[in-house]
Amino acid sequence: MILNILSYFFKGDENVCKHFEGYLKKWEIIEISIITYYEIVSGLLTKKAHKQLKQFQEFAADNLIIPLTEKAANISAKLYAQLRQSGTIVDDIDLLIAGIAMENEMVLVTNNQKHFSRIEGLNIDNWK
Repeated sequence: MILNILSYFFKGDENVCKHFEGYLKKWEIIEISIITYYEIVSGLLTKKAHKQLKQFQEFAADNLIIPLTEKAANISAKLYAQLRQSGTIVDDIDLLIAGIAMENEMVLVTNNQKHFSRIEGLNIDNWK
C-alpha cells in the first residue's frame, strides 16, 4: 500500500491511526511515494513548521519512500492523456502518485477519492 493520508495520521485522526496500527502490525513499515513526501515537506516549509518537518523526516527515514521511475512517469503520462481526452482533469501530482502506485501494483490509501476514483485501474482505499 502507498499511503497518501499522512496528514490525518499526524493530526491524530482516530480512525486513520487505528488503520496505521493494524497495518504496521502486519507489515512493519509504511510506504509513501516520493511525490507525497514532496507535498508534505513543501507544505511544512511554507508554514515554517520546523518541528513538524523534523518529525516527518524522522518518520520518513524509518519507512519506505517509493521513487518516481521512468516507468511510473510513463504510466502517469498515459493516464493524463486518457483523462484529458475524455475531458476529465486530475492534478499532475495526483497522476504521478497514481502512476507510482500502479507501477508497484499497490493500493493507494487516500481520502481524496474524488480525484483518484477517476483513474481507471487504480486500486484505492480510504482509512478516514
